[in-house]
Amino acid sequence: MFTHIRVQNFKSWKDSGKVELAPLTGFFGTNSSGKSSLLQMLLLLKQTAERPDVEEVIFFGDENSFVNLGDFHEVVHGHKAEKQLELEFGSTLKEPLEIRLFPKPNSRDNRSILLGSSNSLNFRSAIRAKEGKLNIEDLRYQGSQYTLEKVPYSNDISLSGYQIGKITNVKNCYGMPLSGQSRFVQSVQQFSSAFENLFAHVYYLGPTRVSPKRHYRWERSHPENIGQSGEDMIDSLLSARVDQIRTPYKGKNVPIEERISAWIQEMELAYSFSLDRIGTQGNWNYEIRIQKSPDNAKVTLVDMGYGLAQFLPVLVHCYYAPEGSTLILEQPGMHLHPKVQSQLADLLIEVVTERSLQILVESHSEHLLTRLQLRIAEQQIAAKDTALYFCENDNGVSNIKPLDVDELGNIKNWPKNFFGNVRGDLVKMAREQMKRQKKAED
Repeated sequence: MFTHIRVQNFKSWKDSGKVELAPLTGFFGTNSSGKSSLLQMLLLLKQTAERPDVEEVIFFGDENSFVNLGDFHEVVHGHKAEKQLELEFGSTLKEPLEIRLFPKPNSRDNRSILLGSSNSLNFRSAIRAKEGKLNIEDLRYQGSQYTLEKVPYSNDISLSGYQIGKITNVKNCYGMPLSGQSRFVQSVQQFSSAFENLFAHVYYLGPTRVSPKRHYRWERSHPENIGQSGEDMIDSLLSARVDQIRTPYKGKNVPIEERISAWIQEMELAYSFSLDRIGTQGNWNYEIRIQKSPDNAKVTLVDMGYGLAQFLPVLVHCYYAPEGSTLILEQPGMHLHPKVQSQLADLLIEVVTERSLQILVESHSEHLLTRLQLRIAEQQIAAKDTALYFCENDNGVSNIKPLDVDELGNIKNWPKNFFGNVRGDLVKMAREQMKRQKKAED
């Protein structure tokens, strides 16, 4: 799980400061306020980690990646290429990370030294453009009992005070080593492998999702996730059915299709949901059948409202991702009725508490936030297990304000016009009604 993030000179962020993350973290704010950029920082690192064989400092993306940010000039704050881009995060690990110091080449004593173990890992990397080339200006990993870092004003890299190599021996921003002396490679790979493993458990679902189909053909694949647009949703559901993947719920382990169907009913999006094979046993074509009410005929997902088709990937995403993962959700309540946007908060609370997921959500929904406040007051989730933020953009510079939520669900520092001036409009409407009524009486 990620415990904090920080970006400096990243897009509209001059310096975000340390943004503390919780099991359920929500980013709210106006359009182009920078809230999506904070999540893009994690996606940028994830897509870089998934291209370890390409010798580039950082992978800004292409048409097939999670984000396509162009190049360094487009990403750096103010498009000022002389600035230094800095990316930072803190994390807790599922298993303690043991770090060893390996012996020098040709050393008489070839035994490694255990420096310590830690359940936490902090990361920082700084990148600068020089003469048309990206350079790693700083690199740092820190656990409770060890530190890997670039020595200030030097190209040396040290591991808890032992000089092990040069910054020029790593090929990307998170320390993937180039081929070289075994001591350096073995020492640094401990950290770069932990980095890759951490981001292998990060899953993303974007705001734009694929349109539904009448029929789906399953090639008997078992995708790692449903895809960033939900394109592998049906394959994921069928894979989970074959592998009998279950999810914890109120002390029991139930099939994930059961929870998905239950949420569709509870949200009153449909009365029944089924994923059925079409035709003979040897046929691998499937269709989703939805029954709107007990008296309605079953129809395909294409024949239902757009909201259900766009929300179904969110449900599958929350239950197909492995337990303990970090899920990034952009606008999960898009196209949903306000009542269902409220219930979305209940869904997120369930998977955070029952499946130990970390949810990082970017939203404009006041209904989601209000329901979350209610559940905090009802003690269904503790205030300390949530982190809520409001982002603004002032003359091209983003800033972030943590919302102070107490154990009763009250927001003590509610920003002005957080969701627009709804109350102000209601007061004005009441005044106009009184004027017109008085005029009619005269």
